[in-house]
Amino acid sequence: MVESLTIGRHSVPFPIIQGGMGVRVSGSRLAGNVAKCGGIGLVACAGLALNSEHYNGKNFFAADRQALIDELHKAYEIAPEGVIGVNAMVAVSNYDECVVAACEGGAKLIVSGAGLPMNLPALTADYPEVALVPIVSSVKAAELICRKWHKSYQCLPDAIVVEDPDTAGGHLGEKPELIGTGQYDQYATVRGVKNYLKEKWNLEVPVIAAGGVWDRADLQHALAQGADGVQMGTRFVVTEECDADESFKQAYIDCCKEDIGLIMSPAGLPGRALIANIEQVRQRDVDLDIRCPSGCLKKCAYKTGQERFCIVHALDRAQQGDMRTGLIFCGSNAWKAERISTVKEVFEELFPVAERNAS
Repeated sequence: MVESLTIGRHSVPFPIIQGGMGVRVSGSRLAGNVAKCGGIGLVACAGLALNSEHYNGKNFFAADRQALIDELHKAYEIAPEGVIGVNAMVAVSNYDECVVAACEGGAKLIVSGAGLPMNLPALTADYPEVALVPIVSSVKAAELICRKWHKSYQCLPDAIVVEDPDTAGGHLGEKPELIGTGQYDQYATVRGVKNYLKEKWNLEVPVIAAGGVWDRADLQHALAQGADGVQMGTRFVVTEECDADESFKQAYIDCCKEDIGLIMSPAGLPGRALIANIEQVRQRDVDLDIRCPSGCLKKCAYKTGQERFCIVHALDRAQQGDMRTGLIFCGSNAWKAERISTVKEVFEELFPVAERNAS
């Protein structure tokens, strides 16, 4: 039987959140179609300025803000009654502005990671209908957020996403040396967060498992292990509705396990990506002597010392189809991609018709 998912004031028929994937990999088309099919769709706010009609090469932050509002409006054109939110990275320089713009644009929830979103309730105080969902990888991180939110804002999260650093794609909330050691137990963390919320705060809100969920078996395992739903990003990349270039999607289809690995982002966080072209990503910026073009991150090794590469533009190049010098983030299961499907087909595989009818 299918369990619905309720986060704050918003409910969807299926316990699926589509993961936020910047830069413009999860834009309006993907988020809107996931919401249309009965899940929660997320627009990733990172780097939306690039390739928007508002960007003139010098006004990154103003363009980023307006592009996010535009993207939310486009997503709601696809799913007027859907639940659509925003994934906001704490690490970006304009985090506060992005959160406020998301609320102004009609986001029904803010999912926030790449750092601890300690001031998120203050930013959304004028929008009580917006659900607040931090991303953590440990019970300790959940405790820190809850204590701060309760003490300073008299509120607690509407849900918590527990991200598995051993399997999730993109930026990861763990030290590189601790990733892939076999020590991390995602579902023990899920249950630990649920127990903490119940015992400390008498709070029962959804705890969502993120990372490594590809098919129906993975979904059923997550739910059986105590998760109230799952967040899926990589699986939705290989759909017709994903906002990335077809070459980006084909890179997933063509890759094997050995092509997926960890990089060190200039943001100071490890990230999971296709690693074969990382030297070319770096060399492009060296050859062109690229300086920080936008200041998109609060802390950035490239901005301060030209270490590594400019990540927002590397991600943007990949999204547009540059597979040679573009950075292609992915989860550990990207190698399982065999074809381009549709969002609807993904939902039909995860939730067969017989099960839907029974619910």
